[in-house]
Amino acid sequence: MFKKRSLHLLLISSILLMAHATYAKDISAYGPKEFSDKNKWTAIVAAYAPEIKAIDQAFDQMPDAQINQTLTIKGVKYQLGAYKGEPVVIFTTGISVPNAAMTMQMALDYFPIDRVVMMGIAGAVNPDFQPGDISVPERWYFHDESVYVNPDPNEEGSFVLPDYYENALQRYKKRREQDPHSPAYENFGFIHPEEMAIVKQGWHKPKQMPYFTATPELIELAKKAVKAVSPINMPSGKPIQIKVGGNGVTGSVFLDNAEYRNWLQRVYDAQVTEMESAAVGQVCFVNDVDWVIIRSISDLAGGQHGKNVENVFDGIASGTGTKLMIGLLDQIVKVEKANNIL
Repeated sequence: MFKKRSLHLLLISSILLMAHATYAKDISAYGPKEFSDKNKWTAIVAAYAPEIKAIDQAFDQMPDAQINQTLTIKGVKYQLGAYKGEPVVIFTTGISVPNAAMTMQMALDYFPIDRVVMMGIAGAVNPDFQPGDISVPERWYFHDESVYVNPDPNEEGSFVLPDYYENALQRYKKRREQDPHSPAYENFGFIHPEEMAIVKQGWHKPKQMPYFTATPELIELAKKAVKAVSPINMPSGKPIQIKVGGNGVTGSVFLDNAEYRNWLQRVYDAQVTEMESAAVGQVCFVNDVDWVIIRSISDLAGGQHGKNVENVFDGIASGTGTKLMIGLLDQIVKVEKANNIL
C-alpha cells in the first residue's frame, strides 16, 4: 500500500512539474496577444461623457486628426485613428477605480499601446485652484484604501487597531524617513489609511506601493506643452493657471467634504482628487507602459460655500484640459518624428 501511494504521489508531482514547465515556456498560448509593431499607439483616455465629448470635438475641428474606425469590445467603444500621422486609440474608462482598471487593461490587451495620455476633470484639493485650472501631477495615490476600526473603550480618542496594521504603520513611518513623497499617514476618525500590495512580472512577491509615478519624460513634455500652447482662458476670458508636478489622489469617492479635503492635503500633499487616475497608473506600471494624466478643475471638493458646482463646470473644465492635452500630443509627435529620422 505504501509503495502504491508513493508511486501515485510521484506521478502527480511529475504531472504538475510538466504542466508548470509547459506554462513557463509558452504562456502566450493563453493570451493576451503580444504586439510586435514598431510604431505603437498613443492611448487618449477619458473617464466619462463630458471629457470624451471635448476630445472628440477637438479632433473634429482639426484636419490632421482623424478617426478611421470604431470598435466596440465588451461594451467599450474604442476609436482608432491618427493625430498628425501618429496612431491613436481613444476611449473612456468609465467612472471609478474598478472601471478604470478593467478598461485600461483591456485596451492594453487588444491594442499595441506604448503610452497613455489621460485627460479629465477633478476636484481641487489645493486651495489655490479654481474651476478651469489644470493640474498634471507627477504621482498618484489611492486615498481610500483603509481600515475601519472601533474606538478604544479604555482611552478616549484612540482606536483598537489590528496587529497587522500597527506593524504596517511602523513600516510606513520608517519608509517616510527615506522617501519624502510617502504619505504622512494619520487617521480620519475611525478611518485609518493603508496600502494595497501589487505584483508585476519579475517580482517574487507582492509589494506595497504608496504611489505610482507618471513617466518623467511625459511630465517634461507636459512642461514644454504649457510653454508652447496659446493662453488658455475660461469662457469669461479669465486666464487659467496650470501646475505640472505634485500629487494627485484617487478613490471610489466623489469628494464634497471640507474636513476630508484638508486631511488629503495633510496626508498626501494633494493637488487634486478624482476617481480613476491611480488605477490607470497602476495598470500602466504593471504593463511597463508610459503614462501621464491631465486633470482640469471642475469643483472645489467640498471647499466651496454651498452646493458643489461640478455639473456647471464639467464641460468647461474638460475643454481647458483638452487644449493642454492637444499641446502635449504635439510635443509627443515632435519626439516621435525626431526618433524616426534618427
